[in-house]
Amino acid sequence: MNDRYSRQVLFQPIGQEGQRKIQEKHVLILGCGALGSANAENLARAGIGKLTIIDRDYVESSNLQRQLLFSEKDAIEQLPKVIAAKNRLKQINSAVEIDAHIMDATANTLVRLLNEVDLVIDATDNFDIRFIMNDLFQQQSIPWIYGSCVGSTGMSYTILPDQTPCLQCLLSAAPPSGATCDSVGIISPAVQMVVAHQTTEALKLLVEDADALRSRLLTFDLWNNHYQTINVDKAKRGDCSSCGSDPSYSYLTYESQTKTEILCGRETVQIRAGREFNLEELASRLEKSGPVKTNTFIVSFEYKALRFVFFRDGRTLIHGTDSIEKAKSVYYQLIG
Repeated sequence: MNDRYSRQVLFQPIGQEGQRKIQEKHVLILGCGALGSANAENLARAGIGKLTIIDRDYVESSNLQRQLLFSEKDAIEQLPKVIAAKNRLKQINSAVEIDAHIMDATANTLVRLLNEVDLVIDATDNFDIRFIMNDLFQQQSIPWIYGSCVGSTGMSYTILPDQTPCLQCLLSAAPPSGATCDSVGIISPAVQMVVAHQTTEALKLLVEDADALRSRLLTFDLWNNHYQTINVDKAKRGDCSSCGSDPSYSYLTYESQTKTEILCGRETVQIRAGREFNLEELASRLEKSGPVKTNTFIVSFEYKALRFVFFRDGRTLIHGTDSIEKAKSVYYQLIG
């Protein structure tokens, strides 16, 4: 074992054998914002064998306060988050295999990426996607680590198929507040606290130290000095549609029907076209109506007080409205 990981190897619960296991494992991180980018950096520095990172968004200046992998240059160039993250991660540890995907997470797109995945880290801010994850990873028997944060609060829980309550069980017992970073803000230390717990649980799973796993739901409020762990064993439901005795995995069919959605708290609508865009051709066409900004991955265009960001995979983010009807109306004027 080279000197790079010597301090981690000296930590007795990991040791030489644990380090070898870490370097043989594959982790998928769903979301590459605050939680995802920090978890990715921690795992890359720890020597993970392979990281698959998935995100549908691009870097904006408002991300820089808490999303530690990104720079001002990334925001100016509007780089997709997974591309900016991959660039930085390869500088941190060139030995890590990084598979980056600019895409919307759906049941169909995710299932194709789960081959030989040992663990998934939840770093999304969207509960529709989390419920899809919950169904899919129960179906595929893949452990995953839930994490969320807003304001100065956060929570984390490790979900083990066939052993622990699943996310649907947990949220049936304790529904989320509905607050988002875009509505009430967030401080960076809250992100780092969730990440510390997620990465630590990940390392326990990667070195196969099941006895050390935290079995309780963790919650905290840094500003108000609250820290709590809750026994949620009784939340597991025998009739749960995800982890019960006769699961139906209903969210795996639901998402495939969703083509348009409002991004919570962001005054942004996403439209999925169901076909790829030829970005070069699209940019040339849009230039007749106004200034266009492009890079290899997106076309950005302002029109009628709205900002459109087109991705090659057929998605469009329409900033400046939370009205699906208005967004679709202007979208069809531009795209047909």
